[in-house]
Amino acid sequence: MRPKSLGPPPTSRSLVVIAATILLVAPTQAQIQRAAKTSSSTKTWTPARTPDGQPDLQGTWTNATLTPFERPAELAGKAFLTEQETAELENRASENRVDRAPKPGDPGNYNQAFFDGGTTWLSTRQSSLVVEPPNGRVPVKPSAEAQRDYDLAHVADSYEHQTSWERCITRGVPAGMFPAGYNNAYQILQTPGYVVIFSEMIHEVRAIPLDGRPHLPQNVRQWNGDSIGHWEGDTLVVDTTNYNGKGMIATSAATARIRGIHESEALHVVERFKRVDANTISYEVTIDDPNMFSAPWKVSMPADQGFELSDLRIRVPRRQLRDGGHLVVPAERSKERRRLQ
Repeated sequence: MRPKSLGPPPTSRSLVVIAATILLVAPTQAQIQRAAKTSSSTKTWTPARTPDGQPDLQGTWTNATLTPFERPAELAGKAFLTEQETAELENRASENRVDRAPKPGDPGNYNQAFFDGGTTWLSTRQSSLVVEPPNGRVPVKPSAEAQRDYDLAHVADSYEHQTSWERCITRGVPAGMFPAGYNNAYQILQTPGYVVIFSEMIHEVRAIPLDGRPHLPQNVRQWNGDSIGHWEGDTLVVDTTNYNGKGMIATSAATARIRGIHESEALHVVERFKRVDANTISYEVTIDDPNMFSAPWKVSMPADQGFELSDLRIRVPRRQLRDGGHLVVPAERSKERRRLQ
């Protein structure tokens, strides 16, 4: 028996009316959701300005990520991953993040407390940091790979076969902007006429002039080239030439086969920095070196608001030189992360 408090049972006519009402309301709700989504996606973010009128890029930024430098063979033809795929890859990486005893005769490496290579995929879900060419692979010339392989085979013979990072000279430009196993933070400061980028790794500083000056004379060559900048709307464009040909385009093991590829004096690098929201900077770099690569190539990635830069300490154990093991950083990053959460 139906309780009186619920009223009489609905008739077939009333059920038809209710169904018709739902059908009429449902499109309206869908339209509201679509309109809200469209409004959110089309809403532009306006960056703050420095006192002298520059778009404000200042802050500490980090780009640690699980996203590989080049697209792996198993992801060939797939420029972007699904949310489920990135979640599975993140879980797999988390399970593998354990300390293991070194093999006999191996002096060992840092434990997990010293690593900060990222725990998540890029928010863009792109399958590699390299986005051009479309296959996500750097178009390295065979001659450049042969030179890299020769250095690797003779790395214990002389310091000249070590990367500039292993020799504690520089991580390089743009190599210093590529994610590594730790020290992936960058502090940007702005003053009238300059943008300054302070890298956590090796504590390098780039002071980039914005006053319209030309590049240095061609006979003046430097490890990290000569960088000059200008604004294109809200995007900082940094043009770098005048390399001395002694550096390498990538120095971190995270760049895999590109680590150790030499630069030539013909290298031309164009970087683009743009603040896309309060907590994110978009970074792009186009690399053109006809002596090392068969075509220009591009890396693209976001950098997020980061932590305070750590104090970098360096040691060079003689027995570890051939393995490139020399940088030690304090295990403070995890504490800082917990403090900010």
